[in-house]
Amino acid sequence: MARVPYLHREDSDESLKPLYDRLEAERKVPTANIFLALTNAPTQLDAFLTYANSLRAADLSPKLRELAILTVGHATRSAYEVAHHQSHGLKAGLTEQQLAAVADFESSDLFDATEKAVMRLAKESTLKVDVSEETWRAAAEHLSDQQMVELSLSIAWYNSGVRIMGLLDIDLEDNYPNPFPNS
Repeated sequence: MARVPYLHREDSDESLKPLYDRLEAERKVPTANIFLALTNAPTQLDAFLTYANSLRAADLSPKLRELAILTVGHATRSAYEVAHHQSHGLKAGLTEQQLAAVADFESSDLFDATEKAVMRLAKESTLKVDVSEETWRAAAEHLSDQQMVELSLSIAWYNSGVRIMGLLDIDLEDNYPNPFPNS
């Protein structure tokens, strides 16, 4: 049970109408629980959406971005993050088999060298914060400096997201299967 109320449009002040309009235009409908919780801080939610949108408009390929996000989700065992980003991963070009193999990407032959380097960077940054020079260089061999910064921002952003979800105890919506059913 979430630690703050999920504020739905019909339960909110009329002054928040533009924020709900934005959520419905830019995100999935019905509005996800994370956003309904964050409407308790509308100014921050508005900035949150702007920053998240900037990451999606980056030069970094959506496929690599989603692999990094899913790796963050698996490394932190964030059912919410993984469940919500599987559909994004499919839209970005990942296969169902790749989605199922993200947790064990190191031993999988479903990912190429670039994908594994990006996932390794995401995992190491998530679990250790500081990454080794070897891990950084392996990803940087395949990406431009701009893409490496965008990747770093995406990894850090989604690490903050899983922590927000954990702190607020955001519930996974019923229409999403829990990718970690035994936890």
